[in-house]
Amino acid sequence: MKFFKFAFVALVLLVATATVSAQKFGYVNSAELLSELPATKAAESNLEALQKQLQKQGQGMVETFQTDYQKLQEQAQQGTLSPKQQQEEAAKLQAREEEIANFEQKMMADLQKKRQTLLTPIYDSINNAIKEVAEENGFQFIFDEQVLLYGQDSQDVTAMVRAKLGM
Repeated sequence: MKFFKFAFVALVLLVATATVSAQKFGYVNSAELLSELPATKAAESNLEALQKQLQKQGQGMVETFQTDYQKLQEQAQQGTLSPKQQQEEAAKLQAREEEIANFEQKMMADLQKKRQTLLTPIYDSINNAIKEVAEENGFQFIFDEQVLLYGQDSQDVTAMVRAKLGM
């Protein structure tokens, strides 16, 4: 009876070992792939152009604000404005200052939204290529190199994914 228990345990261990050894693992450097894709470079260029355009618009708002602020200070020092007019002009400037702050927040949100719109299809293409490589080559798991503590060079599938992406 003990022989059968021992044989059963040995068989279970053998099957478990065979299952583990049959699993195939790989890893990929997705950051490298992302940086090499022409679509990423085009997206970054597009984002940079949008950012410069928005910054130029914001800078124009700031310069106009600064000019008007200096003009108000000069008029106040010269005494050409009544206290009530000074308050009215100061309130207008404060409203414009808030407008500038709102523009900056909107600019950041717009840039983030545009970044997501441009990069999501690129991420999807990389993920699809990784999935295809995994399925075609029998990998059960493919990890990102950035979270990998150790990996043999023979398990690096970056070149296969690069080829799948046509790079």
